[in-house]
Amino acid sequence: MPSAAAASVTATSSLFFVGQTLKPPALIRFRRSASTEVFSSRARFLRLVPVRAAVAIEKETPENERPETFLREADGSHSAAASASASVRARFERMIREAQDEVCAAIEEADGGGTFREDVWSRPGGGGGISRVLQDGAVWEKAGVNVSVVYGIMPPEAYRAAKGEAGATDGSAKAGPVPFFAAGISSVLHPKNPFAPTLHFNYRYFETDAPKVIIFSIVHQFRKHGSAIYFNFLSASGAILAVLPEGSEHLQSCSVRYMLSQLNKLEYLLYKLGYLLPSRDAPGAPRQWWFGGGTDFTPAYIFEEDVKHFHMIQKQACDKFDPSFYPRFKKWCDDYFIIKHRNERRGLGGIFFDDLNNYDQEMLLAFSTECTKSVVPAYIPIIERRKNTPFNEQHKEWQQLRRGRYVEFNLVYDRGTTFGLKTGGRIESILVSLPLTARWEYDHQPEEGTEEWKLLDACKNPKEWL
Repeated sequence: MPSAAAASVTATSSLFFVGQTLKPPALIRFRRSASTEVFSSRARFLRLVPVRAAVAIEKETPENERPETFLREADGSHSAAASASASVRARFERMIREAQDEVCAAIEEADGGGTFREDVWSRPGGGGGISRVLQDGAVWEKAGVNVSVVYGIMPPEAYRAAKGEAGATDGSAKAGPVPFFAAGISSVLHPKNPFAPTLHFNYRYFETDAPKVIIFSIVHQFRKHGSAIYFNFLSASGAILAVLPEGSEHLQSCSVRYMLSQLNKLEYLLYKLGYLLPSRDAPGAPRQWWFGGGTDFTPAYIFEEDVKHFHMIQKQACDKFDPSFYPRFKKWCDDYFIIKHRNERRGLGGIFFDDLNNYDQEMLLAFSTECTKSVVPAYIPIIERRKNTPFNEQHKEWQQLRRGRYVEFNLVYDRGTTFGLKTGGRIESILVSLPLTARWEYDHQPEEGTEEWKLLDACKNPKEWL
């Protein structure tokens, strides 16, 4: 039991009334309930209101230096990630940070003058990322290579956005807010020369856990406002919203169900002081892990030697693990990167996979690592061949029209962009995939038989390049 000195804890909280935010209360006292029976007996005075915010994720904080790791202490350190016994979370973070360094070094070398701007950010409750962007270089109009580690809580609709169609059939619709961990590397590279292709790659690891129902007692008196009083307790790891019935003047020693993934900041303090009762899993919550990712490229003009080289590197990476991977993931890529309202693919494909958890976890981690190591040999030789090719205004206009298609897909259909926007992610990192410039013309149709028409035909009718 806590001592008398710890009988109360001062917290920074906020009272939210409909359409208004009031000043934080001077004091909130947390008292340990004698048993979980308090919850059932007092719950009749409260009803939970659905949380309308997309996801509980803390706002990022800029950092001056790169930390060794963005993981929470319980998930392991960066230095220990080299050990085979380290958690998958730790080893995946180490892998994506090494991949970021390798790709950025190759991009700067090929550019011959441009350098990456680096922004490091973190979140107090764990997680963070490194965003690197090279803009207006000699070769690249815009090149972004980002890594991120995210802890948060998402409602079922955001979970389904992350899982796509699979999320509609796994029972998540009946679950409460879902705690999650996500780590990934994402990159889009837009060259200036119309004959040099855009590249995109993204590799990620995702875990969900059962939400925890944490029961504690809150004692605070405040005045009634209107027909209902809204009490919103914000913290590092989530939020709850409860309504006091009309006619009640005070909220006294009422137990509240609080959904969160891990105890942070104030919760952790309360836990150490003994004010929190043991947590339990909420019913109907998914508990899963999966890998996803892919590498694809988007040229404005077709050079068959480039396309075959790119696809061969993808096939070689896949064949090291399973000969069925390349044909399967190549088709998956063609089917995923489709602009449905135009019936066009975004580009000439590559590989794509998602929601993979039906293989050994160690194998999928090794496969993701091999795919990231294949990015530079698949792409940089093509850039070296095309970056100085002469071009005219017509070539540039066609490139800008294809960039317009790129924007359409990313903002309308891309699951990563959708998930980032739904979860309140770092907006600069989410939209770094967009080119600096793009173009839309009314009813533009390339003349049949031209090089532009050949590219459009390949986007409408995917081909086998190998």
